[in-house]
Amino acid sequence: MDKEYLIHQRPLQALLVFSLPMMIGNLFQQFYTMVDSIVVGQFVSQDALAAVGASYSLTNVFISIAIGGGIGASVLTSRYFGARSYDRMKGSVQTALLSFLILSLLLAGLGLLCSRQILLLLNTPANIMDMATEYLNIYFLGLPFLFLYNVLSAMFNALGRSRIPLYLLIFSSLFNIALDLFLVLVFHMGVSGVAWATLIAQGISAVISFLLFLRELKRWSHTPQPLFQWRELRQMAGIALPSILQQSTVSIGMMLVQSVVNSFGSEVLAGFSAGMRVESFVIVPMSAMGNAMSTFTAQNIGAGQLDRVPRGYHASMKIVILFAILICLLLELGYRPIIQLFLGEDGTALAIHTGISYLQFMGWFFILIGLKMISDGLLRGAGHMKPFTIANLLNLLMRVVIAVTLAPLWGVQMVWYAVPIGWLLNFLISFLAYRTGKWKTIALAKQ
Repeated sequence: MDKEYLIHQRPLQALLVFSLPMMIGNLFQQFYTMVDSIVVGQFVSQDALAAVGASYSLTNVFISIAIGGGIGASVLTSRYFGARSYDRMKGSVQTALLSFLILSLLLAGLGLLCSRQILLLLNTPANIMDMATEYLNIYFLGLPFLFLYNVLSAMFNALGRSRIPLYLLIFSSLFNIALDLFLVLVFHMGVSGVAWATLIAQGISAVISFLLFLRELKRWSHTPQPLFQWRELRQMAGIALPSILQQSTVSIGMMLVQSVVNSFGSEVLAGFSAGMRVESFVIVPMSAMGNAMSTFTAQNIGAGQLDRVPRGYHASMKIVILFAILICLLLELGYRPIIQLFLGEDGTALAIHTGISYLQFMGWFFILIGLKMISDGLLRGAGHMKPFTIANLLNLLMRVVIAVTLAPLWGVQMVWYAVPIGWLLNFLISFLAYRTGKWKTIALAKQ
């Protein structure tokens, strides 16, 4: 296959070829996090499911930092690749890997010191506190592997090699699921079993990914480059920091309102956790299209083909609309068996009702996050970060204000009623920024 197909093939075909391996790989990644929840819900207890869910929004913040940082760094990689500046690409990649390794070690150490205090701040119910702390501590031990893998995946995608992360994710997912069942059913390790299974599977996958990427990098540049370059870090930070914010918006918002959900008790938390796991799974195609649009934009700007960017945007819009229809049908027809899959036969009526209410409502609105993500992806790929940042901050602010102020008065459902409002606001701002055409001027100035 043409390694530069994102700048040569028809936009619809190129985006599908590029994004489908990412979608499948991310579905596998989300699938094994779902299996973690299903295993503890079915074979340990409803409280165990709540314990895993108690830190879900917090762990997603770190995942979002890793993914957002990787995407931000990969924009430069895509641009250099499209312009055939392979030596600069190599220096940028090395700087990114070293920077995020240091960041992940610092965050892991901080997390291990403060895990229980963070859970207390989130109003984690007392009856699941010990299990939640145990799960979170093991998660922090594996944070460097999480960062390494996600940054490398973004780099592979920037080179148009999205199949490599796919194969690694399939391996990691299947291995993780096997470990889940082995450690929980055979060794009866409970919540810690699923945490260790994730750490081991992700660690092995990260190391293999690193070795494969070193080999890939040698194909494009044989010239030695400094391990760390301040110039590349500054350029990378200008894109990566807003990208981290964008990727973290949902997670930070949910962490801030997690204390609201937790205050309703472990039964509501269990149902909400099940609903959130399903949401994370079904939005994978939307997220993949946003990331694909970012790489597509950056590569075509690097190749001097700005006219292909709007064509790619319109093609990606058609794709996310199709996925939104499929997701709506899936959730509206199958919400009850989906929720019961997590909670098992022993799930309480309140937990099941909470999960079902969440999915029934949210099923109609995933078109908004799809449109938001592709619009954000285009702006990010062009380096037009100001409206991108404003849109995501207002998304976050809207969700937090509605959930925190109205949920204590009108019920926990206000937490998810706030979500589509934030998505819609984010999309409108990003879309209007795209329509102004200023992204073209900014992209050309950064050439």
